[in-house]
Amino acid sequence: MAAAAKHLTPVTLELGGKNPCYVDDDCDPQTVANRVTWFRYFNAGQTCVAPDYVLCSPETRERLLPALQNAITRFYGDDPQSSPNLGRIISQKHFKRLQGLLGCGRVAIGGQSDESELYIAPTVLVDVQETEPVMQEEIFGPILPLVTVRSLDEAIDFINRREKPLALYAFSNSSQVVNQVLEGTSSGSFGGNEGFIYMTLPSLPLGGVGHSGMGRYHGKFSFDTFSHHRACLLAPSGLERPNGIRYPPYGHWRQKLIRWALDSQSCTLL
Repeated sequence: MAAAAKHLTPVTLELGGKNPCYVDDDCDPQTVANRVTWFRYFNAGQTCVAPDYVLCSPETRERLLPALQNAITRFYGDDPQSSPNLGRIISQKHFKRLQGLLGCGRVAIGGQSDESELYIAPTVLVDVQETEPVMQEEIFGPILPLVTVRSLDEAIDFINRREKPLALYAFSNSSQVVNQVLEGTSSGSFGGNEGFIYMTLPSLPLGGVGHSGMGRYHGKFSFDTFSHHRACLLAPSGLERPNGIRYPPYGHWRQKLIRWALDSQSCTLL
């Protein structure tokens, strides 16, 4: 922002941090799995608002794993590498980075990779430790760690101990639980029982969906945010005689005329 200010270049500062996804015990695991699978592996996970990790109880994790496997198979088939709907990693550098993250925790689903195609399978990790690299940086790839917590309060504390996320998600049949996550945390955008908020509701104003830090974008707001709104007055070079009224000295009649012009809603004296 400091560098851009020297050139009057507009800037939108986007929040960083890993996007948490809390899954309550009171939920339908397949519905959650469908929604999480869709927006975690969309564009091979290379979207800034994708959920970066799931927080849930050990019991919910065991219900969620087969549901995630089911959703991955339905979306991308038995061989995701051959699916036309699954993208590839953007570069060799990021492929190597993501391949290193596959060694964190234990692979419960997926884990396959092919460097020649920059392919990494839709992957779910379990038994992940907080100190491991996959929990220290934004993943930006098709890898989803499941982290277990004992309670909702522990999940909220886990989220709040970290950098404020760009997006935060909560799934529960209880609106009270969703509201508790919303009110107990701070983030750019929040999705309750829904995901990929920028795609579903792309153009709501600051403070609602689409808020990602300092600024707002998508739809019309992209144009506004990245435009330099300048006040411009384009006047003709001629007609100087009528302009003489604005120049001093200001006699009685000139002052009276100026006051009339300034008070008039249809006339502005420049």
